Amino acid sequence: RTPLPEEVGACLPFLQEQLKIVQPTVICALGAVATKALLGPHVSITKIRGAIRDYRGTPLVPTFHPAYLLRNPAAKRFAWADLKTVKRLLEE
Repeated sequence: RTPLPEEVGACLPFLQEQLKIVQPTVICALGAVATKALLGPHVSITKIRGAIRDYRGTPLVPTFHPAYLLRNPAAKRFAWADLKTVKRLLEE
């Protein structure tokens, strides 16, 4: 199920602290919940996937959640393109 806003709000500070500690080279946000948590509630995964966004100085690649891909196999080609973007960013 989609987490309630209160649940996201309770967990987000921990994720933000972990990202600050780990300092990832790139972030791949899997699905609308993760993308909205990091970029704000105004974003739409279907509109911004395929574009590299910035999360506090780290490139963020939003893509579809694996559960969505199970229900919509045709979207796998888009997720594959997104993962190739992540790979390219890691290799730069």
